Parts: sequence; structure tokens; C-alpha cells
Amino acid sequence: MKVLLAVDNSESSGAAARAIVEQFRAEDTEVCVLHAVVWQRAISSSFSFARGNSYGAQLCSTLKRAREQAGGLVANLAGLLRASGFRTSTAVVEGSPLLTILGRAAEWNADLIVLGSHHRRGLDRVFESVSEKVARQAPCSVEIVRPHSG
Repeated sequence: MKVLLAVDNSESSGAAARAIVEQFRAEDTEVCVLHAVVWQRAISSSFSFARGNSYGAQLCSTLKRAREQAGGLVANLAGLLRASGFRTSTAVVEGSPLLTILGRAAEWNADLIVLGSHHRRGLDRVFESVSEKVARQAPCSVEIVRPHSG
């Protein structure tokens, strides 16, 4: 079975990785840990006021740091899965989380996409979550994992 684990830097991503460990046999499962870097979120709003020669270098440095953090995130979760015996690969892609997840699932022929839910309510719920959009548009089955409330 090929499982695409789509992660961000939230508690729900760790819960999603633990769900894979608890539900699947490691010897029968290959997992790709994927993170989409949204460069617009990586840069601070102060960049919109930036001027001068250092703007480009600062922007490049900020984006490099975001990619490095994303790489660390997917490496840590892949390490957790490897420690449980799963074959894993990782991918950090710049772009829309929805399009990145759907594209990688189709390209990789995933059997299942596992991702976390931020469990938003109220006004936050007015805008559909990425997990809901993935569930509706995915080329395969989708499991949405909520973090355990403690």
C-alpha cells in the first residue's frame, strides 16, 4: 500500500503519522511524507514595505529558511515512521497545499492520503479546510486525523 502523508507544522500532523503506525503493517506499506511550502506565508508582512538592495537577499534567505524547516519537519516524521519499520520517502514542494497534495497523490499513485485536521470552528470554518477539499477531490481514499485532545 502506498500512503501519502501530507503534513504541516501542527499537532495534527504528528497525530496523522501516529495513526499510520497504529493502523498499517510496516512491511506492506510505503509512506511518502509531503509538505507544501507556501512562500506567501513564509515571508512576513514587513516585506511588502521593503526597499533597497537588501530586499532580494532577505527574501531569498527567508524562503531558504522556510524550506529548511520544512525539510526538518518531513525528516522527523519520516524518521518516526522508519523507526516503526516503514519504507519512507520525503518531499518538500513549493506551492498550494491542495494542488501539491492532489498532484503528488496522482503522480505517485497513492492508495491513501492521510492528513491532519485543524478542527476549526465558527468563522474559521466559513473557509473550507484543505483537508475537506482534498477529501472531495482526491484520486484515492483520504483519512483525516484529528489530534487527540488532552
